[in-house]
Amino acid sequence: MRTRTTALAAVGALLLLTGCGAADMTRQASPFANAQGARTVTLSVQSWVGAQANVAVARYLLEHELGYRVDTVQIDEVPAWDALSQGRVDALLEDWGHPDEEQRYVEDKKTIARGGDLGVTGHIGWFVPTYFAKKHPDVTDWKNLDRYAEQMRTPESGGKGQLMDGSPSYITNDKALVKNLDLDYQVVFAGSEAAQITQIQQFAKAGKPFLTYWYAPQWLFKKVPMTEVKLPAYKEGCDADPEKVACAYPHTPLQKYLNADFARSGGEAAAFLKKFKWTTEDQNEVSLMIADQKLSPEDAAQKWVEGHESTWRAWLS
Repeated sequence: MRTRTTALAAVGALLLLTGCGAADMTRQASPFANAQGARTVTLSVQSWVGAQANVAVARYLLEHELGYRVDTVQIDEVPAWDALSQGRVDALLEDWGHPDEEQRYVEDKKTIARGGDLGVTGHIGWFVPTYFAKKHPDVTDWKNLDRYAEQMRTPESGGKGQLMDGSPSYITNDKALVKNLDLDYQVVFAGSEAAQITQIQQFAKAGKPFLTYWYAPQWLFKKVPMTEVKLPAYKEGCDADPEKVACAYPHTPLQKYLNADFARSGGEAAAFLKKFKWTTEDQNEVSLMIADQKLSPEDAAQKWVEGHESTWRAWLS
């Protein structure tokens, strides 16, 4: 879920910013740029639907309960840290762990402030469909994966079993894991979260086996039940060298970050975003409405807000 971006890609992403707030580069593109004294907030939103769910609900409440006008910027995770540091966005609501950026901007430069725990724990892993795991229980131990490599082959996997990943921009340990665990598999990128979901659904509809990189929380588990393959246990530091990784992914409490100036002087909006904290079930509920039921993010947020006042009212106090 974490993303790796080259310097060129980072520049390209920043040029696509349409945010407002303190973003000097984007003032002309912002619908709020010339609104004197306007109460505005710019939120960074990542490409996966869970992050979109966070922003949708935060935006709805900022606009309808606190009277702010909200702009959003879709930008990959690493460039988002740069944008947050420079004030081009005010808040990032779902970070999966970037210790280098945290050290640089939070500890050293102090241009980004911690915004607190989102309340959701993220986990990346390898998964097989539960219908296949029930027939072949041993497939859930990585040591037995090669027994099923032939059944996992696809035209794209070059005669090996396919390990399906999402976007090539995501930071994954999968190529190193396949190599270091000496597995007869080839990592194949679907291209995006949406493309990966489509492929998973197609495999499931046909009842075919598959092995995929996937993550929780994610609404798709409700539609296509999947069972995690147990990789060698994660221990602190086992993934320090990307080339030598031979362990599972960690469980990561997802965090929020705010531009430091905004955190100090952002008034009700900053206070609200610091208090914004919900559950995996909450996030999945909104994600399912957006991705599966095809509601707009605003309509999904409104529906969730109408049914969960006891949860969000505390964020405004």
